[in-house]
Amino acid sequence: MTTNPWHSVSYGDKAPHIVTGIIEIPQGSRAKYELDKESGLLKLDRVLYSSVYYPANYGFIPQTYCDDHDPLDILIISQITCVPMCLVEAKVIGVMQMIDSGEADDKIIAVAAHDQSVNHINDISELPPHFIHEMRHFFEEYKKLEKKTVKVEEFQNKAVAERIVMESIELYNTTFKK
Repeated sequence: MTTNPWHSVSYGDKAPHIVTGIIEIPQGSRAKYELDKESGLLKLDRVLYSSVYYPANYGFIPQTYCDDHDPLDILIISQITCVPMCLVEAKVIGVMQMIDSGEADDKIIAVAAHDQSVNHINDISELPPHFIHEMRHFFEEYKKLEKKTVKVEEFQNKAVAERIVMESIELYNTTFKK
């Protein structure tokens, strides 16, 4: 019997400040892995059409739910590449708000809480400006050759990100916990 990490792993007892992130895609990958919602296993959705690579470890926060019918996405900055399905305690520092094929698709931005090279960062404003440009560029470009449109709207601070985390936890509880 397979447990589903979306439903069986906690988002963490320090949420919304520190959350558990489950890595789907390692930093530097061109593989678009995605949680199979029914089985809880990781599947290869596609190899990115464009010659671009994920700028940070990418995954989701368990027991969260968003308007796009998926768990809340998270980008976790670290000096290391994390393996898929790794649980990472992540300190929330901001959010990238974007529109993906006409739907809102927020990406929480966090730093690995146990990585001394980044865990001193407390807000997205402390990230190097070039890294913000890289993230924007990646997400605006990675679907272009699929003829899909992604528009990065705003990068918001920690307070906005933490509010979005709490809203996604509340929506999960309303949707899945009868």
